[in-house]
Amino acid sequence: MREKFQQIPVLVDMDWQGKPAKLMMWANRNGYFYFLDRTNGAFLRATPFVQKLNWAKGVDTSGRPILTGRIPTPEGTYICPGINGATNWFSPSYNPDTGLFYVVALESCDLFFAKAREFVPGETFYNTGTTLPPTERSQKILLALSASNGKAVWSYPQVGSAKSWGGTLTTAGGLLFFGDDSESLEAVDASSGRVLWHFNAGQTMRASPMAYAVDGVQYVALSAGSDVFSFSLRQ
Repeated sequence: MREKFQQIPVLVDMDWQGKPAKLMMWANRNGYFYFLDRTNGAFLRATPFVQKLNWAKGVDTSGRPILTGRIPTPEGTYICPGINGATNWFSPSYNPDTGLFYVVALESCDLFFAKAREFVPGETFYNTGTTLPPTERSQKILLALSASNGKAVWSYPQVGSAKSWGGTLTTAGGLLFFGDDSESLEAVDASSGRVLWHFNAGQTMRASPMAYAVDGVQYVALSAGSDVFSFSLRQ
């Protein structure tokens, strides 16, 4: 499996059906937001978190997808999410104060082919491959999903070309930092999604923001392109 084809689970301790539980929340590339009991792997719940989702029509009581029968064909089959998934390596985060799980979602579909392609030296080779339909527009959306029911509480659609791969970072101060789709590190209100601040890095992001502290001062850092940016938060 190539490095970029992954998604990050988040471990959470919270009440589930009135009892303390050790859970794993997972916004999967397949478009479903899963809840598992991390002590035994038991499936608890799965809800869709993207609109463009046609490969399955839901999940059964065991957590298995209910397939719609869409498979690649020589002519190309329109399948959603596309090859990059409904999310990817851009890290999600969870804030126990808001009870919200934050993830950068990707609304996109591709044509999937079952016809072998010719190998070209020096080019990426998938044998069959996919392509973005001419009328298709990919879009990144910052989502805040409720831990209580798995549904979106607020969303912040991005206006770029869905090229940013910067994930999310939430803090105890009620902030949510993320790499937006205009090559900026942006901060929003973690409860409402209200925009508070942004810094344009002028470079494509392939990493998620992180936080650290030195001598009691908290910093937020981001790697963008060939540079690392670090910002201190007011005390």
